[in-house]
Amino acid sequence: MNLKEILNWRYTTKEFDSTKKISEADMAEVKYLLRMSPSSVNLQPWHFIVAETAEGKARIAKGTQGFFHFNEPKVNNASAVVLFCSKIDADDAYYQHIADTEDKNGRFPSEDIKNGFLGAVKAFAGIHKYDLKDQQHWMEKQVYLNIGSFLLGVASLGIDATPMEGIDVKALDEEFGLRAKGFTSLVAVSLGYRAASDFNSTDKTPKSRLAEREIFTVI
Repeated sequence: MNLKEILNWRYTTKEFDSTKKISEADMAEVKYLLRMSPSSVNLQPWHFIVAETAEGKARIAKGTQGFFHFNEPKVNNASAVVLFCSKIDADDAYYQHIADTEDKNGRFPSEDIKNGFLGAVKAFAGIHKYDLKDQQHWMEKQVYLNIGSFLLGVASLGIDATPMEGIDVKALDEEFGLRAKGFTSLVAVSLGYRAASDFNSTDKTPKSRLAEREIFTVI
């Protein structure tokens, strides 16, 4: 499929075919897609819990109890579920870790360039921590950048997805001990293949977007 075909094919799946499973090869691609997502100053302020087993999905389904019960089937009937988590804080030790990793991967031809990169990371992080006072929100926005590219990427593999903010993040943080590890859960994305009976399928329900004249200013 070309880009336009992919964009028109994908939609937020409401009902998964529980008999269809994502292959190991495609799940490897899914994980690579998560890892290679861009982020501001390559901060990568995320962690992903990937549930591929019934037991794993049941643990994530604990975040769909009570008010969010309508999302439980989208977790349990999916082939896999990814819980996107964001760092709660970042400090000089983490920035150094990012720089050291980039150095190990051959990105810096000299120590001066490495130090320049590290200075830029600290400068941008410092703006959000001290001036704008939105460091945690800034890191969460990087995770949302990942989610955006993730939805398009899995669609290119012919995999359906359901992003869900309708989850109990406190319950999931407790289930996986995330806060003690310096993370908090944000969004769950179920993966699999649409059921023939899914009412939201583009075969049954046309996609709707605002007109170009409303959203573009071309100068």
